[in-house]
Amino acid sequence: MLTTSSTHEARIAIEPGFAWDAQDAYLFDIDGTLLRSRDRIHFDSFATSVQRVTGFEITLAGILLHGSTDTAILREACHQAGVPAAILEVRIDSILEAMRNVVAERRHEMDLVRMPGIEETLSHLAQRGALLGIATGNLEVIGWIKVEQAGLREWFRFGGFSDHFPIRSELIGQAADKARELAGKGASICVVGDTPRDIEAARANFLSVIAVATGKYSFDELLKYQPEVCASSLADLLAQQRTAD
Repeated sequence: MLTTSSTHEARIAIEPGFAWDAQDAYLFDIDGTLLRSRDRIHFDSFATSVQRVTGFEITLAGILLHGSTDTAILREACHQAGVPAAILEVRIDSILEAMRNVVAERRHEMDLVRMPGIEETLSHLAQRGALLGIATGNLEVIGWIKVEQAGLREWFRFGGFSDHFPIRSELIGQAADKARELAGKGASICVVGDTPRDIEAARANFLSVIAVATGKYSFDELLKYQPEVCASSLADLLAQQRTAD
């Protein structure tokens, strides 16, 4: 059972007894959690790269992007466009590399906005001795480019990405394994994300979750999935913690 408090637009729900800022390691999603992209560079890289490598035209229309992985999105878009499976399997590595290159070439055109309270929260957790990592559906090169361009790279020591993991729970599992290597086998690990898929992937790996309503999904939509923490933003969560202290 979660206890909920609400002040103006700030909404926080925390499972009794769960110390959200006292975990050993945290795995942060990127899009919708750390930052938001106001450009289409990453989005457009799918169609551009498929056309460049295979000659086929694809669209991401009708595909659920939020909480998905680049590799899963690519496969679904190609299937939707009728790209023969035999061609995709032979060319998929080349398509993914083209995506990395397209984004890298345009990295300085990116228009990224940090989500509220991100750097303050990262600083707070780091000061408490937490290990900070990334766990994202982005390809590794693309994910690190976004984090770097947003000025947040210094906080993160490792990451889990979708290059070889179309299923989000698998990349979360890989990132959790890395966290245990660095923080210790028995480390407590918490996933921080903004979609139901983040929560489901965390649960599949028996990890706790901080869900933030800074992406597509509302506070109430995320709360239905019963994360240990649900917050309107990390800024609101941190503000409540500082008030309690």
